[in-house]
Amino acid sequence: MYFNKLLIKLAISLSLFLFNSPVNAQEKKVAKPTQELINEIANMDSVLFEAFNSQNMDKFKPLFTEDLEWYQDNGGLISHNKVFENFANTFKKEFKLTRRLVQGSMEVFPIKDYGAIETGTHQFLHIENGKQEIGTFKFVMIWKKINEHWQISRVISYGH
Repeated sequence: MYFNKLLIKLAISLSLFLFNSPVNAQEKKVAKPTQELINEIANMDSVLFEAFNSQNMDKFKPLFTEDLEWYQDNGGLISHNKVFENFANTFKKEFKLTRRLVQGSMEVFPIKDYGAIETGTHQFLHIENGKQEIGTFKFVMIWKKINEHWQISRVISYGH
């Protein structure tokens, strides 16, 4: 009898702990992006890829921080200098590579006292051997806001 009462008290205590745990409280405090932040990042995504699609390195490169880290599933960690060496070579190629964001795939999450996370899916298109080639990939970009200006400090590109 005493053992059954002890088990019931233990079960009640455990239930109260689980339902009032810090994990449950944290789930309720997930930071939601403001519409202003979503609009800012959507705009910066457009600025970034307008510069990319027009192969304008003078507008493209300043959109990244000097300490840029680019992680790619099939290329590993790529340094700032190597990233822009690769882009310069891509911009010199005969075919023109263009990027488009898959509609409805972009998500934005605020980073307190830093900036924002942008995730999504994008497609890269070019003509090869007279046929349009399309590659669809996923990405994560960490945007840093410095004095009202946005720059990308980290990129994760995967699904290649």
